[in-house]
Amino acid sequence: MISLGSGFLLLVISLIFFAWLGYKESLNTKLDKDTFLSARNSQNWLMIGLSLFASGMGIWILFGPSEVGYYGGFYDVLGYAISSATPFLLLAYFGPIIRNLTPEGVTLADFVREKMGRPMQLYVGIISILYMFTFMFAEYIAIGRAFEFLSGFDSLITIILVAIVTTFYTTLGGLPVSIKTDRIQSFFIIWLIFCIFIFIFSEGLGNTLDDAKAYTPEDIEWEWYHGSITDYSTFEAGLALVLAITAAEMFSQGNWQRTWASEDNVALQKGALLASVLCFTAVLLLGFLGTVAAGRGALLDPSIAFFELIKDYNDLVLAMFLVLGVALVCSSIDTLQNAVVAVVSRDLTDSKLTLSQARYSIVATAPIAILLAWYYADDALSVFRIFLVADLFAAATVLPIFLSLSDRVTANGGLIGAFFGLISVVIYGMYTSDLQTGIDYLTNPVNEAGLANLDVFLSALVGSALVTILVSEIENIQS
Repeated sequence: MISLGSGFLLLVISLIFFAWLGYKESLNTKLDKDTFLSARNSQNWLMIGLSLFASGMGIWILFGPSEVGYYGGFYDVLGYAISSATPFLLLAYFGPIIRNLTPEGVTLADFVREKMGRPMQLYVGIISILYMFTFMFAEYIAIGRAFEFLSGFDSLITIILVAIVTTFYTTLGGLPVSIKTDRIQSFFIIWLIFCIFIFIFSEGLGNTLDDAKAYTPEDIEWEWYHGSITDYSTFEAGLALVLAITAAEMFSQGNWQRTWASEDNVALQKGALLASVLCFTAVLLLGFLGTVAAGRGALLDPSIAFFELIKDYNDLVLAMFLVLGVALVCSSIDTLQNAVVAVVSRDLTDSKLTLSQARYSIVATAPIAILLAWYYADDALSVFRIFLVADLFAAATVLPIFLSLSDRVTANGGLIGAFFGLISVVIYGMYTSDLQTGIDYLTNPVNEAGLANLDVFLSALVGSALVTILVSEIENIQS
């Protein structure tokens, strides 16, 4: 653990660097409203790939995968890694189609309006805001925890300073600056992957593998075993993660903004494939380390399993990880701020905001996210659990959207189907237990072991798709 003063100094220096970088890049960018929101047709495949990777790999990567590995074992780790890659694989496939259908788009809801009308655009915009604000305040909580654990520095002050800096350069330069800073931040994350390999081999590959294979020792007396990479009993939870996170990431408008920022469809596809490989590797390795931590002993807070592994390293190594944490959170927060203002500007206000008003909207997002982070920081919900709730709402909406690529799907069919996706979850809870259980699944979609509940997410996906098709076919017959 490094000293309080050193932690503060590292935070300030790191943030000053990213503020300077964002300011410098903004000076070289000529902005109108469209460029501010979309950076349209300006980025090659490498920039798109690094930007998708950096913006997707927020500081949650130091918490979520290792927590999942600690609890879930092999399939949960593998499922989390696959789920981090599949959104980019889907983007590589669907992105060019949607880009061609709506060449002047900025968000996914622009395409939705083209195919399904204004009400569905509003609904998708609201779901996107819900998911992205969840992502944003979870990121704030995570960076606060990281600094508090490794240096004792106050988490709320950390959150406020990060918010000020990202809001500063995002307001100046919009999406073009976010993409350019992602390039630098992606190198920090690749450095993290390199450090993990060093960690594994410096600890002795055999010893590390033995710890990964072992179950948490303290669990024996409770007759409950978790945390082993050899545990293959969590297949359903792992599959649930793939479905949940893939669905949710389809509502991360930062990804869709980069769809139109790509210079062409080939750049988008190659960039998305690069991001998928990098994200899969990073999440798989950090999830593996969670199983290593479990094999060494039970933790009071499994979400900091990764930090428990490195806490006894020398101050220089810990300092580098704190700087990495700042890079991770800045890369995701600036993307989310840009994405939120794109949804507000395009979807919620029907493209009526001026460039100045769009900038004010970015400023307005920061205090809201800070308040949410402060409110939930000491709650029992883990960072991972917070995400699952937003994932469920996204899962109930994603298939009606992509089914609309068919001309037989109607606007009413999609909207009713999306609502019924959530109702399906309640119905599933009633069928397996009672009404209250079904309602509780909407805010806590987990099984008895605290892992993602596959049946709940399947209910949302299947229910929404069936009703979308049914209502659409009824309307087609009537017309």
